[in-house]
Amino acid sequence: MHVFVGAAPRYSPSRVMQIIKSITAREFFKQFPEIKKQLWGSEFWSDGGYIGTVGDGIMSDIIRNYVETQGTPEEKEGYKQMNLLEFE
Repeated sequence: MHVFVGAAPRYSPSRVMQIIKSITAREFFKQFPEIKKQLWGSEFWSDGGYIGTVGDGIMSDIIRNYVETQGTPEEKEGYKQMNLLEFE
């Protein structure tokens, strides 16, 4: 039996998010290259982000509120969230 006592994390939460965003954008553009032309500056992800750790006591409603309050009403109307099911 192994007991994890705790070690210093290799990557910070923000670095993990940066890696995830990079990999997912690269893979998405590989599968759907035509999408890149439709994006502002060919950027898949916005510069911002949100990181919450278990110790922060983050609840799903806090995350949902953060996502829903991003952008102006005009931006939200102009750039509706894509649904991954649309690509099936």
